[in-house]
Amino acid sequence: MDVIERTVTTPGGPVRGTDSSAPAPATLSIRESTDLDPGWRGSTGRRRTWRIGCGDVVDRERCLTVMVDRGRVVLVGPPGETAVLSADQLVQLRAALREAAEQAER
Repeated sequence: MDVIERTVTTPGGPVRGTDSSAPAPATLSIRESTDLDPGWRGSTGRRRTWRIGCGDVVDRERCLTVMVDRGRVVLVGPPGETAVLSADQLVQLRAALREAAEQAER
């Protein structure tokens, strides 16, 4: 399981990097974005989102989404599905939840 992407959502919509040399989703890991990066400045209305690849009960590719919204951590599973995670996927979900919780406390 790999973290597929991390985006920052502003009132105007998601902001994503434009690096066309980014690795394929199978090789991605948690990528940090700081407020010093171009396009990431400002904190009003900002929300970070982590998407974590997983499977469902019949082994189709799905994803879990972890986000911070108004000081709360939100975990969104695949619509109408069950998320099945390997040990590695659980490690990455735990890391995303920890980061989201730390951000929600700010």
